[in-house]
Amino acid sequence: MVIVEVCIGSDCHSKGAYELVSSLKSLVKKHNFDDEVVIKGAFCLGHCTKAVSVRIDRDQIYSVQPEKAEEFFEECIKKNLELCRI
Repeated sequence: MVIVEVCIGSDCHSKGAYELVSSLKSLVKKHNFDDEVVIKGAFCLGHCTKAVSVRIDRDQIYSVQPEKAEEFFEECIKKNLELCRI
């Protein structure tokens, strides 16, 4: 199971956090990863100047613009999912 936390604090909210959450949830559903990936909100990941902040499996924090959701999904979330399957 891959857990993706998207910051929904004020800085990230103003930079499109909810749009990013919606896009990532759609991509998870599109790729039939509903049982393998959880997208959830987090109130602050401590990287407010680099918003929208996203953390995968309580590890590395990424800065993701909502319009880059699909690219982020392909490069980071799917890659983590593949590593979990090994």
